[in-house]
Amino acid sequence: MPNVTRLLLRAVVGIALLSVGAAQAAPGRVVKHIAVCPAIAEQHMARCHARVVVDDDGNLRETKTPGGYGPADLRSAYKITGNGSSSTIIAIVDAYGYPNAESDLATYRAQYGLPPCTTANGCFQKLNQTGSAGPYPKTNKGWSQETALDLDMASAMCPNCKLILVEANASSSAALAASVDTAAAFGAHVISNSYGGSESGSSSYEGSYNHPGIAITVSTGDSGYGVQFPASSPHVTAVGGTHLVTASNARGWTETAWSGAGSGCSTVYAKPSWQTDSGCAMRSLADVSAVADPNTGVAVYGPITNNRSGWLVFGGTSVAAPVIGGIYGVNGGAVNYGADPYANLGALFDVTSGSNGSCSVPYLCTAGVGYDGPTGLGTPNGSSAF
Repeated sequence: MPNVTRLLLRAVVGIALLSVGAAQAAPGRVVKHIAVCPAIAEQHMARCHARVVVDDDGNLRETKTPGGYGPADLRSAYKITGNGSSSTIIAIVDAYGYPNAESDLATYRAQYGLPPCTTANGCFQKLNQTGSAGPYPKTNKGWSQETALDLDMASAMCPNCKLILVEANASSSAALAASVDTAAAFGAHVISNSYGGSESGSSSYEGSYNHPGIAITVSTGDSGYGVQFPASSPHVTAVGGTHLVTASNARGWTETAWSGAGSGCSTVYAKPSWQTDSGCAMRSLADVSAVADPNTGVAVYGPITNNRSGWLVFGGTSVAAPVIGGIYGVNGGAVNYGADPYANLGALFDVTSGSNGSCSVPYLCTAGVGYDGPTGLGTPNGSSAF
């Protein structure tokens, strides 16, 4: 079966409930959630990996106040104490336009007492694909919801970092890759990407994800076991997903692999030198992980319609990629592609249970002690692994 067909089938199946854990907002309940971006219908296209909680009729479950994890929860879970520096830039790359990006971000940050991040104070900058402040692409509600999620999660983890939003003209591999190059040209220390598509034919775009000294985080998927690009690039940090809940242990939290996280063994890209797992001769993913299960989702202030915003709960590895990107921002130090976590295993929480499907090499789809596919090396225990 061609790769594109497999991805399409996974995306359609992924609309069903993917998680098995208790709902974060109401213990014992499993929430319904849907993908905010449509399934991929052709090669050289990408779709975002955000999933939004909906009601039983499939309508967005808007809340008057935040209903998922906020910055204090996420920082507690991952032991993040620093706030980053205004000299550090985190770039968010997404497709299409989001006219209310700055105002929605302001609402999120004000709700949680984070410092303002605006165009006026020099903290926020919005660019089109070529690096100009307009004209911007047409609006797409699903991708706008993805962008809101990304900006909020980067803010939650690194409230003092500057933010650049680069809006690609379309969700094509070419447009998104060009936007990554634009982000790099504007001095980003971190570039967060929460989208993916087929590996087939992706070599033409891989060079745009190879920027020495820049941390490029990429979500692994939201439809279970399987490999997507650009997460499979050997020059990025591929970010898987977990189910995160509070616990009566020393950490105060516990995690298991999220059933929707992508993982596997690339059929295109060689294994980077810092990966040592033996069951995959090519590039393995994920590298690390963070919360992604919508049942333990995060609060986001973003579009309800193209003209109105509100509080929603999101999941997907689209949460995890900017969370890890924000932690790279807090660290702010030298970056060696995705190698740094492999050299700092003591600064990660190992995730040892849970699965995202079935596969011929068990550790690539089932969490266990040490490296595994769905959660990689584990989740952050402070910022020193990044």
